[in-house]
Amino acid sequence: MTYTYHNPTVIEFGKNKIESITNYIPKDSKVLFVFGGGSIKKNGVYEQVIKALEGYDFLEFSGVEPNPTVETMNKAVKLVKEENIDFVLAVGGGSVVDGCKYLVAAALYEGDAWDFLDGSAQPKEALPLGVVLTLPATGSESNSGTVVSRKETNEKRYFFSPFIFPKFAVLDPSVMSSLDDRQLANGLVDAFVHTCEQYITCPNDSLLHDGYSETILKGLVSLAKDWDKRDTYNWQENLMLLANQALNGFIGSGVAQDWATHMIGHELTAFYGLDHGRSLAVVQPQLLRVMFEDKKEKLLQMGQKVFNINDAQETIEKIEELYHSLGVSTNLNDYGIDNKVVSNVTSALEKHGMTAIGENQNITLDKVEEILNLAAK
Repeated sequence: MTYTYHNPTVIEFGKNKIESITNYIPKDSKVLFVFGGGSIKKNGVYEQVIKALEGYDFLEFSGVEPNPTVETMNKAVKLVKEENIDFVLAVGGGSVVDGCKYLVAAALYEGDAWDFLDGSAQPKEALPLGVVLTLPATGSESNSGTVVSRKETNEKRYFFSPFIFPKFAVLDPSVMSSLDDRQLANGLVDAFVHTCEQYITCPNDSLLHDGYSETILKGLVSLAKDWDKRDTYNWQENLMLLANQALNGFIGSGVAQDWATHMIGHELTAFYGLDHGRSLAVVQPQLLRVMFEDKKEKLLQMGQKVFNINDAQETIEKIEELYHSLGVSTNLNDYGIDNKVVSNVTSALEKHGMTAIGENQNITLDKVEEILNLAAK
């Protein structure tokens, strides 16, 4: 193992933590309070944030959509520049957080900030960003990555930068009470696949990394089994913490990582608007089947440690059963996807230079085609 791990985000976890944001936002800041479609006005979060911001000079920007687009976020960039905003507060789930990560980098960039997403430029600075998380799933509240879409070209791309780490993230599980079953299921699936992308790769000698990943996976399996308790604070508290730890950067430090399920899933979302969590559930089981020879050792280990079985193939079945138990289909045909899906996804991957993905760089376009054909079983 050789790695550098640094995570500068302060986590404020627990009930009534929203008021703590004043500890991290300087009093003389001009703040842009960014949120999504208005659900925070129904669950008390909006009022708590407004109360915490009393005495601050702040503006609001709403309407950040699921799978945030540059078309929407560039309106916020314009507002930030015109109003001399110097602190951004993202209040919402991973989409709002990701949109704001793009925003804080784009606000201090003179060119078209899509440059960050197509890889032609890297941020050299960013405005400070704080987060109040309302939907646990992506882990974006305490990592350095963001995923943003461009509607005009059906693209969903990502970039990483140390400048876009949030300064703080408030994780108050009590705000999850208004989430519907679809959102909760998507969040659990997303956290599960995040962990798998850093775990179901090559055997390694790190007892801590594998053990930590297995703890997260076992926790998520336990929550799926206790799905009927999803309205309880204890269940919500555990999902919020597990989702955060699944992608705060640690379990992937110094070990092989895959991310092919995400790359294929991103294209499904870009073309068809498929929920991120559901795109992962469709792709992952079939990818594991197609790439079984590469992954059988870790699948066997996962079966033994997480599902208490001794069969690598059966581990894939268990993963698929887990998603089905949450009401998440793993069949592309259940999502109204057209018969152009293979050509759309493979051509987009080719355009984006992703013709050999996965931990061994051997998931080629023909393998992607095989995966998608199996997914439309």
